[in-house]
Amino acid sequence: MLADSDTRWKWGALTAHRLVPDDMDSASARRLDGFLLRGRATPTVRQLAEVGVRADSLREVTGVEFVSAVDRERYDVIVLSLVGGAVQAMLHGLARAWEGAERRPVVITGYVGVVYEKLADGLLLRHGADVVLANSRHDADRFRDVYTGVGASADSVVECALPFLGGAPYDTKAREGRAYPGGTVVFAVQPSVPDNRADRMYLLRRAVEHARAHPDREVLVKLRSKPGEHTTHIEELPYQKLVGKLGDDVPGNFRLAYGNMGEVLDTTDLLVTVSSTAALESLHRSIPTAVLTDLGVREALGNHHFLGSGCLASWDQLDAGHLPQPDPDWVSRQGVAADGAYETAFDAARERVAELAAADELPPLAPYYTRATAPGYLPARLARYGFEPDGRPRPGAAAGDSAQVSGFRRVVRNTMREAARGAYRHGVQRVAPVIRRMGEL
Repeated sequence: MLADSDTRWKWGALTAHRLVPDDMDSASARRLDGFLLRGRATPTVRQLAEVGVRADSLREVTGVEFVSAVDRERYDVIVLSLVGGAVQAMLHGLARAWEGAERRPVVITGYVGVVYEKLADGLLLRHGADVVLANSRHDADRFRDVYTGVGASADSVVECALPFLGGAPYDTKAREGRAYPGGTVVFAVQPSVPDNRADRMYLLRRAVEHARAHPDREVLVKLRSKPGEHTTHIEELPYQKLVGKLGDDVPGNFRLAYGNMGEVLDTTDLLVTVSSTAALESLHRSIPTAVLTDLGVREALGNHHFLGSGCLASWDQLDAGHLPQPDPDWVSRQGVAADGAYETAFDAARERVAELAAADELPPLAPYYTRATAPGYLPARLARYGFEPDGRPRPGAAAGDSAQVSGFRRVVRNTMREAARGAYRHGVQRVAPVIRRMGEL
């Protein structure tokens, strides 16, 4: 399994566990080898530990190194849990590496959560995988429409659900005996939504004001990463730093929190967010869930995805005691399956994977984007990950196993890489905001 961020590692690893049939004969089918694609969002040890999904082996690689590694090993299934451009590059690289091979692995890809932007762009970059997973009936219908709309096959689209839903159903009696009898309100923040200081400070202040107005409640701001860490999206304005601007004007029942989202939801009585996938995790458990409208219902925020959900609400309404009631039909179409159907949500995908893995021969990987269909778009996408338009490694792109590098060279290279990442993060979190503010003068 190849992933390029903490959230995609979580989705990919859990997907692999759910989709590989237990009766597959190959030892590799029961083993999860993890690869982390080297880049700005490569997860840290802390982030991987927080996700809580472990692999039998784990190493960091470039795209070319990954293709070389899986070409040498005999895998049954490969899960590409990556941004769309990276998926496309791996598909072309693998297609080239497997030319003439008698057998090849089944290649699976998909999305880590709510698909609310770049639908066509992201989907067409994923076309060519044997299985493109859709996390709900709603997504499956949209995915097939996109593929058939460009004249490409939609046979790869398979409906399932988000692999990380689970946990005990919500029970109001569980809060009995807690330090805060009014329950726990969790504001699940996002790295890039909203994307400006004023809006983020507004949401932070409203969470603080909610805590002040309800001293019997505990209010947690669930953070995604620590300063300097990156997730799937860049976080230029971490809430940890913004809360310092509030000074001592913070009540005792308000605090910041890290941790696995599933464990946080175990003690949550109201989940509040702008558009985080955490809302679907919360709805799956039947926890009261609010998708904020304070900043508008806009595509740029992603909360437009929740139109018709019954979950849209403002902080004013929540302050007044409102608890949103989700629409059952909407919840069903989103694959949340709070009614217990979740246990069978992966049956169709599991059967498809088993069928493909048992086939005597699989056709070559055939992405929609080729030098014929997208000559002005494809080369740049592939070059970013070290490949030529025909899938060959670009000159200078290392195809060797990084583990074979000498100890001294590895230390030097890792040191330089960390320094480069630090410089990049400094630019994103410190320099870029200053430049923007100067431009607004």
